[in-house]
Amino acid sequence: MNTFMENTRGCTINVYTKTPDGGWGWIIAIAFFFIEVLTYGIMKSLGVFFYDLMAYFDVSNSRVSWILSISAFVMMFTAPLSTILSNHFGCRPVVMLGGLLVSMGMMAASFARSIVEMYIAIGVVSGVGFCLSFLPTVTILSQYFDKYRSLVMAVASTGECFAIFTFAPAFTLLKNHLGWKNCLLIIGALQLNIVVCGALLRPIVIRKIEKKKMTLAMETKYMLENEETCMSIESVDSGVESLSTSCDNLDHSKKCTTNETLKENLQMLPDGKLKSENQPKLLDFLILKNKSFIFYALFGLFASLGFFAPHLYVIPLSISLGIDDWAAYMLSAMAVTEVFGRFSVGCVLNKQPIRKIYIQLICVSLLSITLLCFPFAKCLWSLVTCSMLYGFMFGTVASTHIPMLAEDDVVGVEKMPSAIGIYIFIQSFSGLAGPPIGGWLVDVTGQNYGSAFFFCGIGLSLGAFFLALVRPSKKGFCLRKQPPEVDQQQTTQETLRNAVDVPEDFLDTDLKKPESLQDDLQNIA
Repeated sequence: MNTFMENTRGCTINVYTKTPDGGWGWIIAIAFFFIEVLTYGIMKSLGVFFYDLMAYFDVSNSRVSWILSISAFVMMFTAPLSTILSNHFGCRPVVMLGGLLVSMGMMAASFARSIVEMYIAIGVVSGVGFCLSFLPTVTILSQYFDKYRSLVMAVASTGECFAIFTFAPAFTLLKNHLGWKNCLLIIGALQLNIVVCGALLRPIVIRKIEKKKMTLAMETKYMLENEETCMSIESVDSGVESLSTSCDNLDHSKKCTTNETLKENLQMLPDGKLKSENQPKLLDFLILKNKSFIFYALFGLFASLGFFAPHLYVIPLSISLGIDDWAAYMLSAMAVTEVFGRFSVGCVLNKQPIRKIYIQLICVSLLSITLLCFPFAKCLWSLVTCSMLYGFMFGTVASTHIPMLAEDDVVGVEKMPSAIGIYIFIQSFSGLAGPPIGGWLVDVTGQNYGSAFFFCGIGLSLGAFFLALVRPSKKGFCLRKQPPEVDQQQTTQETLRNAVDVPEDFLDTDLKKPESLQDDLQNIA
């Protein structure tokens, strides 16, 4: 694997001929780990301030829940904006800007005098920062790995698990000694380290098109040699030349034209100035016509109901059951088992051959069952058991639902850029509605926090239903496609046309039937 470095706009860029599966990618994996700690990890640890915010602002559960829901909604709703900015300015400045916004929003929240100001500070400002920090890092990390991508992404994403395990008791201790406002101020200062992590992101360029050009150059050179050999034999055989003078003149003029075209193509290939394949659209909404993607997007819409609310309500549920001293450790129990869940599913999905979407369906079904068990937990150990099971199953789902878009059962790796933007955008609506609906159910049922978990479990069950329809809808679509031989032949010809600008008859005749040159040689002999 050849690699070299370029300097563009004062930024060092790693250029590879193929995916390195390591190198500077390990540094980016470490940066992604700490970005997970400082974004998702802190976001899911804000439940320790739940009762303090209710008492200070004198508001209900549902109104406090809007802080997290607005933050989750803004983070996912602005995913297309993050993609556009990253493509225009690069991932490094976008992530550094996101770190500044996250820190400013959290620090501003410590000076909030009303719940609406909390919505703006943490919900809007920090929410945009979360998006600008997280999505570009995921994108650039996936470009550095191919073979071990699933495993590296699963291990690096455990940062939020270690954060929850550490931050939940630490924030509780700081809150009891310094107050929740000073604690938020310290958290905001800590999140400035996202800027440092963003500075470590080094762009990467994979120039796979060069290999295709060199292959085509070799084929073109081979064609030229055959043509020259054929012409030399014709010039030696004077008898054949005298009998078919007019035909030879016509053939000679045609071959000269072909040779000139071939030589022009051969000279242009090493310079790398030819047009590469057409770049995909930034957001191709035609993907919404894909039935498998529609069902998968519906799965993400309902599954998001169980992604944020349980972390928000597990501590209030523990306090309502009289487990005040151990309430903060419920998040820690979730975080510890979530690490094993992410690592386990990463190892399983690396096994070949395996139908990954079926593994995800099993994990989502078990996660929904676990959420439905929370309302029946009445003591410490039953609640700890449910928390540990939820953490493990949540780790298996959270680390696979976005990478699963690249699988052929959904949309495939070629349509991944458009799919991920639309998928996360659709998820934003359930991220906005989930926590407030759960808080409203708690208020309606007389402070029964088990109803919020029951609501999340039903949402995930509906998500599992739509996930089960993804594979059958894809199979039905494949039955109406053309035979694989025709698809492969058309794909090969289209690739050659996009790689270089060559005449149509050159692709359809000469490249398709190279044995015609040998027939001409035999006839002349």
